[in-house]
Amino acid sequence: MAAVIDLWTQEHFNCPICLDLLKDPVTLPCGHSFCMDCTTGCLNQEDQKRVYSCPQCRQTFTSRPILGRNTMLAEVVDKLRIMGLQAAPPAHCYAGPGDVECDVCTGRKRKSVKSCLVCLSSYCETHLRVHNDLNPGKKHKVIDATGNLQDLICSQHDKLLEVYCRTDQKCICVLCAMDEHKQHDTVAATTQRTVKQRQLQELMLKVQWQIQEKVKELKELRQDVKNLKISAQAVVVESERIFTEMIRSVERRHFEVIELIRDQERAEASRVEELMGKLEQEIAELKKSETDLEQLSHTEDHILFLLGFPSLSPPSESMIGDIVHVNEDLCFEVVMKNIYFLKEQIEHFCSLGVGQMSGKGSYHRIQDKRTFLNLFIPSATRPQHCAQKPLSG
Repeated sequence: MAAVIDLWTQEHFNCPICLDLLKDPVTLPCGHSFCMDCTTGCLNQEDQKRVYSCPQCRQTFTSRPILGRNTMLAEVVDKLRIMGLQAAPPAHCYAGPGDVECDVCTGRKRKSVKSCLVCLSSYCETHLRVHNDLNPGKKHKVIDATGNLQDLICSQHDKLLEVYCRTDQKCICVLCAMDEHKQHDTVAATTQRTVKQRQLQELMLKVQWQIQEKVKELKELRQDVKNLKISAQAVVVESERIFTEMIRSVERRHFEVIELIRDQERAEASRVEELMGKLEQEIAELKKSETDLEQLSHTEDHILFLLGFPSLSPPSESMIGDIVHVNEDLCFEVVMKNIYFLKEQIEHFCSLGVGQMSGKGSYHRIQDKRTFLNLFIPSATRPQHCAQKPLSG
């Protein structure tokens, strides 16, 4: 029963003109009821024509109708107000940021669903039905709601833009095509849309391919980082096993080797993470371009499509260039070989001291200091400052 009451409240007790609950309802001779103020306003507009009509069924009257208060309907509406049964439109029906407001709604504007290129107005669902009822049989061009209706009209002739001038690369009206663009290469907007649509599809395919390639490269780099960490961790574990067998005098050198491995890992990881950051930025930009292109491709109106197309630029080439993949090993095998060699020579190296191994103090029996350093850490795996800094005698 409640559902029936709600249905009648929403469908039968709203004024067809203002779409609000009837206020002081009056009835015309045709039987339709409206608010007193709404009916009076409509009749006042028709006083000059001396022909009056019902705003709902369009039945005409030779003389101005005498408005009689619909007492029964007024009592029902008053009870509805008291009971609070009037159903307010859902919150999502009202226009919010970025939505096109209905040009007919008073007070809080509802969200438009369609725009009429003939009336140059946008309508919500309710007022769109009113618009269609008031223009029966008339071929009004209705498109998805847009807030840029004036952009679709020629500012010079106040006509709908329906022609595209290839010579000047702009949208024009029919009068423009017959006047200043008479000798130009002009085609219908629909024809130019077909050409640009093909170009748009090619551009979208290129962007999609670039996204796939970047995602693939990013995935490979992430895997490389994992492998790098696994390799580095394996070397650390093995080095710890070996260094636990050494005497306390070489523990400091043990930590230096671990630090060297970590430095190389961090340096390589830092380089790769920087590449990953750039790739993620390029992918985000490409996805944004794809979204813009996808949105433009679904634009129903040809003029809006053509107006929006020049603002789109082809995707820029990658600034990263060819991706240099992670070197997971980083010459760790060479480091391990030298560690084993160090283990065999531990007694000899202990006599020299850890400080001498780092280049500090005297090397005594070691004639070639750089050869001594290479026994443990090859130049290819040493930090840059170790490879370039001359060893003091």
